[in-house]
Amino acid sequence: CLITRNRNAVPVWKKYCLTIPEAAMYFGIGEKKLRSLMDWNLDDGFVLQNGSKRLIKRVIFEDFLDNTDSI
Repeated sequence: CLITRNRNAVPVWKKYCLTIPEAAMYFGIGEKKLRSLMDWNLDDGFVLQNGSKRLIKRVIFEDFLDNTDSI
């Protein structure tokens, strides 16, 4: 399952950082909820700010979800 149809695209499960739409698809969490989680948990280390663009560090966010009972 690739986000784009480009044959050279990196699969989502191999990417270090995900955009919000990619993370929403990968984790099954809505984009609005992901944005809220990013706002509430800035110090947990899974948010990467690139200018005005925010990315989610996939593995760190997976660990965050593993240790969270509810979102």
